[in-house]
Formats: sequence, structure tokens, C-alpha cells
Amino acid sequence: MYPISSSLTSQVQEFDKVRSAVAGHGFTLSGNWDYDSGTFDCALDDANQVWLRLPFDVTIGNLDSETDETDAKIRFGEPFVLKHVYNEGLDREAQPRTAGAVLDQFSDPVNADADIEPRWIEKAKQRLQEIETIYPV
Repeated sequence: MYPISSSLTSQVQEFDKVRSAVAGHGFTLSGNWDYDSGTFDCALDDANQVWLRLPFDVTIGNLDSETDETDAKIRFGEPFVLKHVYNEGLDREAQPRTAGAVLDQFSDPVNADADIEPRWIEKAKQRLQEIETIYPV
């Protein structure tokens, strides 16, 4: 993980407006959000291994996947770049779970926090500058 200083850090914005604005720049709400926090993620490479992540905490309201609009306001945390290097194919050492009803067949990452090459850090900074122009201080 590589943190990037940003003028976004600590800014409070309306969640719906942010989600709409950053979507036009390749960001999506990551699947690991919950009612009071989350991240907007943007893949920086075609293999989806290098990501620019914009973390946030909900300051007012909460997020709900069942609605298109919320009253939530969010506070941005410090953006960062991360790299996940995955095994290709199925996990040959998969273990059955829940009395054999479910089999976790997908491989664990080879390196969930791999070193990030300078070119990805530069690309992340460029992409971040695009977002910062939407939300000037």
C-alpha cells in the first residue's frame, strides 16, 4: 500500500454526488463498503491488480445498497494505491466448509500487498488530480 497526499483528505461531500462524479473517471463503490464507511476504487491496469482507492467514512446518514439515493455525507480519508498479485486458476488445496456444502475453490493472492512500481504511483497521482479538480479546497 502506498498513501498519496491529497486535497480530498478530510473533505466532507454528499455521497450521491461523489458517486456520480467519480464514476465518470472510472471509479466504482467497492464491494467491501458497510453502512458507515467504504472506498471508491479505480483499476489502474488491465489485469485489475493495481488500484487507486479513495477511502471514506460516513458522517451523516448511512449507505444502503437497496436505494439509488441516500442522505449520506462522507469524509474522505487519505487515498492510496495497492497491488494484489493473484494466483491463476483454481486452488488445488481447496478446503470444504460448512459440512462440505461449500467449497472455496479460488486461490488466495500470491501477494495481497505487493510492491508498487513507480509508474503505477504516477498514474494514480494523475488520476487523483482529475478527481481533485472536481472537489477543489
